[in-house]
Amino acid sequence: MEKSNQKGLAGKLEKKRKRQIEESTKQDGLDASSTVAPANSTNGLNKKKRKKAKNSSNQPGQDVKMQDRKDGIDESIGKMDGRLLSDYFAQRAQKLNKELSAVELNDISVSDSAFFDTTSFTESRTLERLPEFLKKFCSKGTDLSKSSEQKGTPHTLIITAAGLRAADIVRSLRSFQNKDSIVGKLFAKHIKLDEAKQFLQRAQMGIGVGTPSRVSDLIESGDLKLNELQRVVIDGSHIDQKQRGIFDMKDTHFPLLKLLTRPDLRERYGAGRTGMQILMF
Repeated sequence: MEKSNQKGLAGKLEKKRKRQIEESTKQDGLDASSTVAPANSTNGLNKKKRKKAKNSSNQPGQDVKMQDRKDGIDESIGKMDGRLLSDYFAQRAQKLNKELSAVELNDISVSDSAFFDTTSFTESRTLERLPEFLKKFCSKGTDLSKSSEQKGTPHTLIITAAGLRAADIVRSLRSFQNKDSIVGKLFAKHIKLDEAKQFLQRAQMGIGVGTPSRVSDLIESGDLKLNELQRVVIDGSHIDQKQRGIFDMKDTHFPLLKLLTRPDLRERYGAGRTGMQILMF
């Protein structure tokens, strides 16, 4: 009987020992998995960071462009000389119309010699600085407040993307306006084409401010005359609330190119006493 009890007790102790070993093994497995999990989690985070860094490095040009565009001004435009501007105009045309042929692109290309280098104007190109900008790049003795005796014959045209912006530009140039020389509104915002024609037929205008399409229409009608035009100023640095400038929209960039490459203007770029040039504001 005593031997039987001893065997039973030994069996119970053996079973208890096995259970302890099994439980210890399970706990070791849990500890190991908990140690590996953070490493896997860390690896996942590192992969996400690397992917994000890679995506950022793929778009350096966009980051630089966004840095240049602030407070309604694209600072990069004012840093371009004639050669860069000529290339930039062509690049924008190709981006906005990928079906342009080489011949078509050549027809609307503006020569680098057509541009007057304004990169020396290092001030921010805000409207408050526009009068100063115009004076800086006029020849000595030029009076921007004077106009031709011939009606509708400006010495300066300022081209911008939209009517509201054009109205703001007109207000910024009041210092050049007097009873004998008006700063003309050559844009479609609240002004019908016939009204604009009638204005040009009776007004002596030194400076005209307008959008590319409306200015072209007035030239074609014969009411806006170019025979005494000395400079075309492009409001190129301005960007709207949607971060768009005159070169970023198909309905403004192509009319602008069409205007600048008119034969009666193209043949006069830099042509001595009767020559004219494009200034980039």
